[in-house]
Amino acid sequence: MKLPLLPLAFAGLLAASLTAAVPDSVVLNIPSTPEHPRNSEGAFVTLHSGRIEFYFSQFSGGYSDYSTARIAEIHSDDQGRTWSAPHAFVEKAGGINLMSVSALRLASGQLALFYGIKKSGIDCIPYLLTSRDEAATWSEPNRVVPAPGYFVLNNDRVIQTSSGRLILPVAFNRSLLPTADVVNEKVRPNDYRGIIIWYLSDDEGATWREADTWWTLPIASETGLQEPGVVELADGSLYSWARTGQGRQYSFRSRDGGKTWSPPEPTELLSPCSPASIKRLPGSDALLAIYNDYSFPHPTGRSAYRGRTPLVAAISHDGGRTWGQKKLLENDPNGEFAYIAVHFVGDSVLLGYSAGQTGKGHLGSLRIRRVSLAWLEAAP
Repeated sequence: MKLPLLPLAFAGLLAASLTAAVPDSVVLNIPSTPEHPRNSEGAFVTLHSGRIEFYFSQFSGGYSDYSTARIAEIHSDDQGRTWSAPHAFVEKAGGINLMSVSALRLASGQLALFYGIKKSGIDCIPYLLTSRDEAATWSEPNRVVPAPGYFVLNNDRVIQTSSGRLILPVAFNRSLLPTADVVNEKVRPNDYRGIIIWYLSDDEGATWREADTWWTLPIASETGLQEPGVVELADGSLYSWARTGQGRQYSFRSRDGGKTWSPPEPTELLSPCSPASIKRLPGSDALLAIYNDYSFPHPTGRSAYRGRTPLVAAISHDGGRTWGQKKLLENDPNGEFAYIAVHFVGDSVLLGYSAGQTGKGHLGSLRIRRVSLAWLEAAP
């Protein structure tokens, strides 16, 4: 069974004054329903057969990060042009939910799947599953972070470097309460001023250790550093970033394989407190960032966008120091677009992300877009 593919024009209310329709784009919506009010953040991986798997969080009972959720799967056998119907992959077993999938093929040939198991408002831990038979069967989940606490691993974040090292970036939120039985997000059981920690493994996830460095934002902030990511640059160094409440993403660099990291510095990526996704373009030194850039002219003439819109692609040719060639992907002023998974396939890139409307379950729907790399890399 295939889900219907929707043309780009499905977003007919988008203001057309800023950009033409994205060429070569295929859009799939998995909408919010009463049964599953939120279908959201996920990650892609390609099997040897050419099939592309996409694993994502599928919620029941509400939109909240504290609602019940499982991991669901869809797949494509035509490079992301059409997709199967969703089905359950991993069901919740105790606790609150399963969230935020990262997927990748390891250097050994195995597949790796990471997700967070949330047991309470102050207990969230990343776990790892592996498969030796192309996703036919999977190992039992193995805990990554040995310490107790609330560790946020975003979707599509774990990488394996050219040396074979796995790097898993998390934001740690320290507990403000003595017990682990708080599940109501309105209670605010955590200090949401995030602390960035990088976990490293040199045996494909069998054992893990913390990097020698951790950081929080060195200025007064309600957010600290949150929802980090990491990418390996062409010279073998590492570039990491995190969302903040300062109106832009902040970055870090490592030249020793993630063992130590430079202090956080503001970047050119202007954004609300919303995550960015960054990957290196295939066969290139350039970086591709997908993020919410509020600096674009607002289609209604207001001074600026508000919230997690518009969704923009930008390219850097100097390791993330400057960003140009910006292209608009979504510009609905009432939209919310976030938690982007990025996966290169042939001459295109697949983008899977949450899409919704402000005040109406803004993480409710999952959208997959297929965009030409030539269009992204062309001058504006």
